[in-house]
Amino acid sequence: MTSIGISRRVSVLKPSVTVSMMNRAKQMQASGIDVTSFAAGEPDFDTPESIKQAAIDALRAGQTKYMPTLGDMTTRQVIADKLGRENGIPGIAAENIAISSGGKHSLYVLCHCLLDAPLPNEQPWEVVLPVPAWVSYAPIAELAGGRIVEVPTTCESGFKASAAQIRAAITPRSRMLILNSPSNPCGTMYSESELREIAAVVADAARSIAPNLVIISDEIYEKIVFGPIPHFSIGSVPEVAERTITLNGLSKAYAMTGWRIGYTGCPGEWGKQFTNAMATLQGQMSTNITSFVYPAIRTALKECHADAKRMCDAFASRAAVVTKRLNAIPGLTTPTPTGAFYAFPDVSSYFGRVSPAGKRIASALDLCESLLAEAHVALVPGEDFGGCGGNHVRISFACSETQIERGLDRFGQFLASLRPA
Repeated sequence: MTSIGISRRVSVLKPSVTVSMMNRAKQMQASGIDVTSFAAGEPDFDTPESIKQAAIDALRAGQTKYMPTLGDMTTRQVIADKLGRENGIPGIAAENIAISSGGKHSLYVLCHCLLDAPLPNEQPWEVVLPVPAWVSYAPIAELAGGRIVEVPTTCESGFKASAAQIRAAITPRSRMLILNSPSNPCGTMYSESELREIAAVVADAARSIAPNLVIISDEIYEKIVFGPIPHFSIGSVPEVAERTITLNGLSKAYAMTGWRIGYTGCPGEWGKQFTNAMATLQGQMSTNITSFVYPAIRTALKECHADAKRMCDAFASRAAVVTKRLNAIPGLTTPTPTGAFYAFPDVSSYFGRVSPAGKRIASALDLCESLLAEAHVALVPGEDFGGCGGNHVRISFACSETQIERGLDRFGQFLASLRPA
């Protein structure tokens, strides 16, 4: 039976390192081990009560049947109104909105609508990706046939690619530029002026060498912003508005990770064509999301601004604690988080040392595995985020300040216990 095999595309597909570390921590906790986990990119808050009640009411009212593939027009219009009002995206309508089963599903569908495996004697479509970046961008784009063109960033740049770097990465085969602000895993974000400079580069490239280039702007953390930089949507810039697909969802801002709600929005006539393509592909996959969830979407986007603000304020307080604690640990370099709920310290000064259990630390992965096994703290190693990520670990502070203090006590003690090889 072992000779039957599975597809090559899945055989070479990397599993998500974030999910892997989260699952390992949960398994240890289930066996009775006191593990402090900073692995999950998931708010620890409960979904606001009014959102839950909207779904309960719809369920009891019998909204349990199939729905249109991309969602009912009432809900799609609420999302369009939100993108126009809050994000400044011009001319966006319900027909430009696609609702999918979470942001990751939205990304998967849009990549397969924009990318193709190359024909014989044809170069693949290219995906320009500033790195470090969320671990799922590259595998999903590659699965759809794209080739990743990494744009490296550094701590010193706040893990942000410059417009000049992006200009240098664009070729006639450039199909997608993926931006994520605020960033997972880096916790930093682009300013309005930086995004306008990038928009100008894309607009110029589209007029000359890369007419098929589209911006994918992942704004899933847009409401979790607590630094000096306000959130700005590149899709609001007129010269690139109709070639920018804004990717978002309700998971992070409204503590709705398990609800699996993602959406895309792209204005203009091509935006409608793209959205129709999303419907065609999604119709052969999952069709619509859970039927009684649509009223909950409308409630969240129209009525729960105060709830999102309350959670953001808590993340701001936690960010301050994490930053202070990490800056006090010798040998770590940590850019100050300004959005999302992640810190991304450089731990490479500890490479080459040996743990109390005798494990040689040669990488971020080694450090995270030893830290989990010996000190019972779960972090995410940075290798799979690309670029300089191999020198970093991701710390999610989507947890209580008590847990943060306890976990960083253990982290600091573990680093102090490492000895020269």
